[in-house]
Amino acid sequence: MTAYKVLIADDNSVDRKVLSRVVRNQGNDVIEATNGFEAVDIFTEHRPDIVLMDVMMPGLNGKEATRQIKSIAEEDFIPVIFLTSLSDAQSLADCLESGGDDFLTKPYNHVVLQAKIDSYHRMSEMHRTLLNQRDEIARVNRHMLQEQRVAKAVYDNVAHAGCLTSPNIRYELSPLAVFNGDVLLAARKPGGGMHVLLGDFTGHGLPAAIGAMPMADIFYGMTAKGFGLREVLREINQKLKSILPVGFFCCAAAVDLAPDRQAASVWMGGVPDCYLLRNDGEMIETLSSRHLPLGVMSADKFNDQMTEFPMANGDRLFLWSDGIIEARNSDGEMFGQERLLNVVRDSAHASDVYDDIQRAVDKFVDGSEQDDDTTLIEVVMADALREEKESGVTKAGISQGPRDWSMEYRLEASTLKSFNPVPLMNHIMMEVPGLRAIGGQLYTVVAELFSNAFEHGVLGLQSSMKQSPDGFMEYYRQREKRVAELEEGFVRINMHHTGVGDSGTLTLTLEDSGDGFDYKRHNAGEANGNHYSGRGIPLIESICDSIEYRGKGNEVSVVIQWPLEQAT
Repeated sequence: MTAYKVLIADDNSVDRKVLSRVVRNQGNDVIEATNGFEAVDIFTEHRPDIVLMDVMMPGLNGKEATRQIKSIAEEDFIPVIFLTSLSDAQSLADCLESGGDDFLTKPYNHVVLQAKIDSYHRMSEMHRTLLNQRDEIARVNRHMLQEQRVAKAVYDNVAHAGCLTSPNIRYELSPLAVFNGDVLLAARKPGGGMHVLLGDFTGHGLPAAIGAMPMADIFYGMTAKGFGLREVLREINQKLKSILPVGFFCCAAAVDLAPDRQAASVWMGGVPDCYLLRNDGEMIETLSSRHLPLGVMSADKFNDQMTEFPMANGDRLFLWSDGIIEARNSDGEMFGQERLLNVVRDSAHASDVYDDIQRAVDKFVDGSEQDDDTTLIEVVMADALREEKESGVTKAGISQGPRDWSMEYRLEASTLKSFNPVPLMNHIMMEVPGLRAIGGQLYTVVAELFSNAFEHGVLGLQSSMKQSPDGFMEYYRQREKRVAELEEGFVRINMHHTGVGDSGTLTLTLEDSGDGFDYKRHNAGEANGNHYSGRGIPLIESICDSIEYRGKGNEVSVVIQWPLEQAT
């Protein structure tokens, strides 16, 4: 039999001695108190397992002593069994009301007494176990919350590393849990313009947010190197397909803002219909999903085709996750696509739509419990995006990177049909720390030179076609046709770099298989000056220290000395 420490408080010495002998004979340890004050003092010093308390004692009666003992015990469960000869219901109820757990009427039944002691000891042990488990849960919860705070800081630093603070973007992310199953990414392209991606992963919280980390890493890394959005989406899809378990995927809407073409190319997979609102507010174009979500299809079956929409300055693109459409009011009714479209239609001006959507959803929900992540973003086409360049990291010395090197890269017709070498060239140049500060300018130069070599040289397209918006579109239709029919031709790229201390010289030479042009008659002053063509060579000349054409005009060499005056 387990020995319990029992405190017996009774002012009647005979009753106390008799009860003490019974309790000791049952194998328990006994501490005696002759009054209420002594019972409180002894309890404070010895912390017994169980208290047998007489109700009627002089000075401090049993009920008051019990209240003080329970206060001292705080969270510990110390059973108090009252010893009483009282029999009326109200007196017994008063004993329990004062903090007592049970009562034992005189004369005492030894079997019942031991049963009560055993029973309440089990309850006391159970209570201690529950307290220990509670404390352990609290400790684990504190540790988990700390880990979540750290993980969320890392997640936010990775997922929000782009240009969401750009003045042409407004957005709201409202996660259901600590981590957001919705992901919103935006990054400036090295040559101007912007990539934007809204993703909605299956589920909520940490499991849904895990896929956002590699998605953001690929999105920002490839955009910074100059890859097109189609290549970015292919890489993201392949990564998610390989890491996400079956049944998990990411619905997404991706936008390539091209201010030079005054257009936006859109890819949508699994997200609700979104809207493009013209600046005058009179025309609303609906953007609908045409693809499966990211992470569903294998690489060979993934469709990266994008839909292009003309988008003038001031036009607004509104994207949202299904948390907006499926927001519920207190009656369980969803906000729905129709209400959302009515908000857009009823707004007084295009610039009011974003705020009107927020107010309409908040009013509809009216404090109802959120049951999904919600995301809303407004992207405005702005002429300033045309001139924005990704500046890369701050200027660094050349000592930690390659100093003197040369590289030649030749692309044949079969490669030119499906591969853009500009991101690769840009990546190689960025290995020189001192060139990173002018990454945007370098990307512009390489992209323009390659575009001229491929489109005008190999494909034989004429810039004069781009003298009007319709001609501009025809130019790219012809480009797509000639690329599909291309069977021969080449572009050769040569890069040569020398560096001394904190400066260096980069020479880029491109040669193509085309017929060339009469470069002796062509200079910056002879450019036709229209809005759509003739800007390439003056743009290159504004960045490079020198530009030289050779042969029949199908070979060009430019020299860039860094640091550029505007980059220092």
